[in-house]
Amino acid sequence: MTDAQSGGSRWNRAVTALDAYRGVAAFVVVFILGCFFTPRVHGTGLPIFLSVQTQVDILFEYCEYGLLATGMTLVVLTGGIDLSVSSVLGVSATLFALLTIGYGWGAPQAIAAVTACGLLAGSINGVLISRFRMQPFVATLAMMTAARGLAKLVSGGTKVQPAAQPWYKLTDNTPDFFTWMTQGLPGIGLQPATLLFLACILIMALVVRRTTYGRHLYAIGGNEEAARLSGLRVGRVKVLTYALCAGFAALAGVVNCCRLDLGDPEAGFTFELDAIAATVIGGTSLAGGKGGMMLTLIGVLIVAYINKILSLNAVPIAPRMMIQAAIIVAAVLIQRQRKGQT
Repeated sequence: MTDAQSGGSRWNRAVTALDAYRGVAAFVVVFILGCFFTPRVHGTGLPIFLSVQTQVDILFEYCEYGLLATGMTLVVLTGGIDLSVSSVLGVSATLFALLTIGYGWGAPQAIAAVTACGLLAGSINGVLISRFRMQPFVATLAMMTAARGLAKLVSGGTKVQPAAQPWYKLTDNTPDFFTWMTQGLPGIGLQPATLLFLACILIMALVVRRTTYGRHLYAIGGNEEAARLSGLRVGRVKVLTYALCAGFAALAGVVNCCRLDLGDPEAGFTFELDAIAATVIGGTSLAGGKGGMMLTLIGVLIVAYINKILSLNAVPIAPRMMIQAAIIVAAVLIQRQRKGQT
């Protein structure tokens, strides 16, 4: 064996050994970059990026994307994709605002109704994909359009906020629940919206790793036909998976409504890209059968940190989007390279 071959072999072994931890490695690199490429606090010289408040703000700013990525991970593990989550977020935010501000519903009843609508939308996706053999891209693209249209229909094409219509129950202020969801809790500083995201992704991490349903996700994503021949109810699992994905999108819509103090039928536009980016960058394979929730949590933090670093350095939004696109491409290429080596 030549020196070049030996060096190449060692490099391949190193890449293989680090493969399972590439999301963690990327997270560490981005975190270190954030420590260096950030403005400093006047007087102390400490990086703004390292402040507790900045970290809390990052989690809060990306809790909506995190909820979307939680559901997206379930779908991607089966080898599918869901392009409709951003529109489901939009219609959920609009409906939640309409129920609470327009009709005066209590927050628990409104959340239950909105979540049920999200689960229904996801179930329709699942039925189209599993029963009618429609491609996930096509089925969820249709739902993306339909949900956005529904958001505009129920809102009358306007933002739902106090006094927007003469018949609204609330004409002065939004419900207290909106403020409670977006303010730091005493003692911990984290907002209930952030805690909702963290609770959802941690619970789903346990579900994916420790339950029969989770094992079925990996089996379907690894080889759907083999899973079907082994007796798994593939169609039922897919319907449940797409329903859960849209359910998490509905919760993200509730958070969006509380953050903005209104229901915007255009809310969530292109958010599905960030959800897919976080899922892929964390290490979940778009081909299905490989990945997990904790990897997605890392992916969410990577995307959030990159955007925060660029924001702290006053980088315009256009270059930020281009950088994020490049990172997604790099993550997918790394996955393809790994498959070629195995």
